[in-house]
Amino acid sequence: MSRISNDAEFKQALHNLSPVQQRIVAASFVEHILPLSKDNRLKNITKIALDKDASDDELASALKSAKAATFDSHTRCGSEGNWTDQAGYFVARAIMAALTPLSQSKAGGPAWQAAMHSRIAQTSSLIDSGDVAPTDNQWQYDILSNYLNAK
Repeated sequence: MSRISNDAEFKQALHNLSPVQQRIVAASFVEHILPLSKDNRLKNITKIALDKDASDDELASALKSAKAATFDSHTRCGSEGNWTDQAGYFVARAIMAALTPLSQSKAGGPAWQAAMHSRIAQTSSLIDSGDVAPTDNQWQYDILSNYLNAK
């Protein structure tokens, strides 16, 4: 497999993954941005999402915890739009997307949704730091390329 270098290739490669593969790749995206969240629950939730052998009960419990983390982080964002808190919110949204069953996922599937929330988390973090340059998506292309090449 060649390296993925644009969103069209990226989205097509994600679409071709099985639901378990989508979850693992999506959780890999979250693992990359996990430091942007202050919520310690997300580390354990991500670990479960990365486990190819996780049981349905473990995944359902992790999804429930991810939804709670998303709700909790949303309430911390406040009306002032604290960008650091916004980044944490989108990290939680990304892991929630990763754990959402394919049949219940929004457009593009769980991995695509996790990728988009990951990008928003990074952008939010950059805004708060004063660096508003667009984020480079190459890290996501690399994660997916490496995953596909390791299969």
